[in-house]
Amino acid sequence: MLFKTAAVVALAFAANAAYAQSDAQVYESAIAEAARICPGHSKERTTPGIRAVPVGALRVLAQRSYTMCPDRRLDAATPAVWYGAAGVFAWNPDNKSAVKLIAGKVDAMTRKEEFPAETLVWKADGSEARGVVVPMFEPRPRPAGAY
Repeated sequence: MLFKTAAVVALAFAANAAYAQSDAQVYESAIAEAARICPGHSKERTTPGIRAVPVGALRVLAQRSYTMCPDRRLDAATPAVWYGAAGVFAWNPDNKSAVKLIAGKVDAMTRKEEFPAETLVWKADGSEARGVVVPMFEPRPRPAGAY
């Protein structure tokens, strides 16, 4: 019982950590998380997408342990994806309109706090794409012993 209580308290502190950070810290934490998880991360590709998202939305993502990853494998027709099983929003950083598109989708989904388990794909015009194939999300490999 003591272990269960300690675990609940630890989770509560972790969830509130995102709300205790300054706005600048929230952005930097989101970029750091992308560096840890995203195989396509580089500061030049990741920063514009994350900075386009309102800080309140990033706080919700942090609270839920979701992240944002640039993915150059996404094509121009479908430049934005929500990988529900992985908890990752991805966008094509080479497509300038994809940054605005993913920021809008992240903001809308965090406001509703609706994060479906399935993968959602959006066309460049913002409408949902159905029946399309996108690359599977695979997190950055972790070093041996970093479990």
